[in-house]
Formats: sequence, C-alpha cells, structure tokens
Amino acid sequence: MAHTKMALALSIIATSSPVSAARQDPTATPAAPSGTPDTRYCMRIEAITGSRLEQVKCWTRDEWAQRGVDVDSDWPREGVRTIG
Repeated sequence: MAHTKMALALSIIATSSPVSAARQDPTATPAAPSGTPDTRYCMRIEAITGSRLEQVKCWTRDEWAQRGVDVDSDWPREGVRTIG
C-alpha cells in the first residue's frame, strides 16, 4: 500500500512539472508591447490569500505604475494580452 501511495505521489509531481513549464512562453517579448496612454495591459496577479485561483487584471501603464508594477519588466512572466 505504501508503494502505491509513493507511486501516485511521484506521478503527480512528474505530470505537474510540464504544466508549470508551459506557463512560461519561450517566445515572450522582452518588454510589453507599445501602445497609447489608454492601452490596458492585462497581467496575472497573485492569488488572494486562501484562494488558489489566479486573477488577471487589466490596467493602463499609469495604473500599474501607481501600484508599483513596472509593466516592461513584469510582462514576460505575467503578461496575458493588451486591450486597446
């Protein structure tokens, strides 16, 4: 029984690795796409404490800057899309 649990745990770990690797796009641009002052940049943000659901927020560059986020440096890891 212990071997079955160990095999199950190892198979879960082995299958979760490609999923997390797929999240990082090797063809991602080094900086956010250029846009107008009204262009909204949608990026992933940390899940709220107690939740596992990832959220995506869409704000302009100025709105991200007010929250202490540098869109160009965070875009390769967290960028999803642009609107406008």
